[in-house]
Formats: sequence, structure tokens, C-alpha cells
Amino acid sequence: MSLTAEAIHAAAARLADHVLRTPCVPSRTLSEICGCEIFLKFENLQFTASFKERGALNKLAQLSAVERARGVLAVSAGNHAQGVAYHAQRLGIPATIVMPRFAPAVKVDNTRRFGATVMLEGDTFDDARTFGLDFAEKQELTVVHPYDDLAVAAGQGTIGLEMLAECPDLDTLVVPVGGGGLISGVATAARALAPAVQVFGVQTERFPAAWNAFHGEHAPCAQATIADGIGVRQPGALTVPLIRERVHDLLLVGEDDLERAIVMLLEIEKTVVEGAGAAGLAALLRHRERFAGRRVGLILSGGNIEPLLLAEIIRRGMVRSGRLARLRFDVRDVPGALADVAAMLGKLGANIAEVQHQRAFSSLSVERAHIEVVAHTRGLAHIDEILAAAAAMGYRAELTG
Repeated sequence: MSLTAEAIHAAAARLADHVLRTPCVPSRTLSEICGCEIFLKFENLQFTASFKERGALNKLAQLSAVERARGVLAVSAGNHAQGVAYHAQRLGIPATIVMPRFAPAVKVDNTRRFGATVMLEGDTFDDARTFGLDFAEKQELTVVHPYDDLAVAAGQGTIGLEMLAECPDLDTLVVPVGGGGLISGVATAARALAPAVQVFGVQTERFPAAWNAFHGEHAPCAQATIADGIGVRQPGALTVPLIRERVHDLLLVGEDDLERAIVMLLEIEKTVVEGAGAAGLAALLRHRERFAGRRVGLILSGGNIEPLLLAEIIRRGMVRSGRLARLRFDVRDVPGALADVAAMLGKLGANIAEVQHQRAFSSLSVERAHIEVVAHTRGLAHIDEILAAAAAMGYRAELTG
């Protein structure tokens, strides 16, 4: 049994009018930055802010009356949980969702809001899965797997149908990969509609399980990633053969690449994505030469990100771009020194956010002091201008963060 284009077209018919046909639109600015034509598929605009509800609904819609009455169970760290819970509620199917205790609070709360019974079990996803599968067997619940199910993969594949229908000139699709359900479905749809289209998968360096399977490598998995939606230690038994057969290549990106992509999508496209949703753009930034001059479709797979995490990513992005700087000035410890530094920064257009005047906790001689300032600046060139002005005033100054 394998995944077919016919199964994906059938899934599209089931999903019609029940999930959003999300826009797939060009991004002129990102295209200029990355050196290729970029088209964005906004799956973060789905009601649950993730593509996962496509596969969940396609699976639920095919259950028998007996299976519906008994109920379903899903093990998920977040997006799949919300997709199953939401559509199970719509269809009147009892749903139990098992999530690891570390699951983001926003995803736990949303899942409960959709009427599912949420069970927080285990410190890892594997622990939660072991508990969930045992519980489902004892309670005779139908398991809705997040990726290793052909009905689920067929539902995800409807994204590929929509992208190529709306943008038929695409020659490349870049897809985030966790367990492999999304890329299996998208690659199957692409091969049927446009066999010349190249499909690339993207994983984080911290969770390269599918990349290992594809390339015959054994890179280890880490404990965590900001792309928690694709932080999977073991890809699907059904999806790995499909990836090997139908995907052009799998690429890796780092945490810094993901952070940069999240900030760029927020600033340029005014859209919020989670780490997994930024993986495609991260790949274009990291592997620019692989996509030069191509017409690339990116799937913004989800937008469920913790607000505090997003705030920290934005702050770190401002530091990297030179729009937030921590500067240290070595000055004589005399009245007016702090005012002089503040006046110099103001004259140059830097806005002080924090300031610390350090005397005791310093290795400087007793007549000198450190003034540490966190300032909003206009970029790296502006910081250089500030350092040059400080030197002209006789201060020893340096960028410390």
C-alpha cells in the first residue's frame, strides 16, 4: 500500500469548505534577499494556525460509525493535537490527546479549548507516545498518528495540489520535515502534477532523524529546538520510503537560521510563524546557492509560538542586526560623565533603554568607572559611528553584546 495522487485528490474533496484554502503569494522583498523567486503558502492562517488539521480531518472523515462512537486518541506536542481536537469536536467524535509535560502552554490551552480530554504524560515525546498507545489499546480508541498514516499524509498533500494550482510555474518546493507526513503528501502531489518540480525537505540540525535516514548518516538528536513541531527523533516507517523515492534532497538548518527567518517573516511579511514554519526560509538563507534563480514555494506550516519565546527571538534578532546594542564606556569618575555620554548618544540618535554606572564591581582604577548602556540604534554602521564619536571625546568604548 502506498500514497497515491488519487488519494490526495479524494482528500481535497473531503476537506473542501472545512479547511481554509490558504493563499500562496509572491514575496518581492524575500525574493530579492534570497536571490530566487519566493512564493509563500500561509498555512499559519488555518483556524488552528497549522497545516496539521488537513491530515487530521481526512483521517477522521473516513472513520466508521463504530470508531467514531468509541473515540480517537492522538499523541502530539501541539499542532496535531489541536487539529484532531478541533475537527473531532466539529464531527462529534470524543477525542483524547496525550501531550508531553513540556508541551507549550499555548498549544495545551488551545487543545482543551477545542473540547478534547488532555493528558500530560512523560517528560519526552517518546514517553507520551508509549503511554498514549497503551491507553488507546486498553480503551479501544482509534489512534490518529501525526505523520505515519497514509490518510493523514494524503490530507497534508492537498497543500501541494493548491500550491501548484495557484502557482503552476513553481519549479521547487521547500517543506519542513518532522516525521515526514507533510513532505510525503506534498511530494506525491507534485510528482503527479509537475514531475519536474524538485521537492526539498528541511530539518533542524538538532533533530536530523529523517535527514539521517535519507543520507545514511547517524547524526545525534539533541534535547530541544525552537522548531518543536519538527523535533522528531524517529521518522515514520511509512514515510521514509516515500521520502527516499519522491524527494530531491533533505537539508539541515541551525537554530540561528530559524531565529533569523522568524524575524524576517514577522518584519517583512507581517506574519507570525513558529520555528517549524520558518524552516523553509531558513533553508533558503543557509543554502542560498542551491536555490539561486529558481521559483520556490515555501510552506509556512504553522504559527503557534509562545509569546515569550517570540519576544526573545525578536530581541536577539535586533542585537544581530545592530538595532539593539550594549555599549561599555570607560570614563573618568567625575560629576557629569554620565550626562556627557547620554548627551553624546542622544545627539547621534541612539535611544537609551538601560544604563548602569559601575564603580565597585570593576577592575578599573578607583578614579575611573564603567558606564554600560543598552541602546536602540539604527544598525551596525550606526554603532561604528557611536564608537568613533566616543573615541573622539576621549572615551574608551566597546560593543559588548
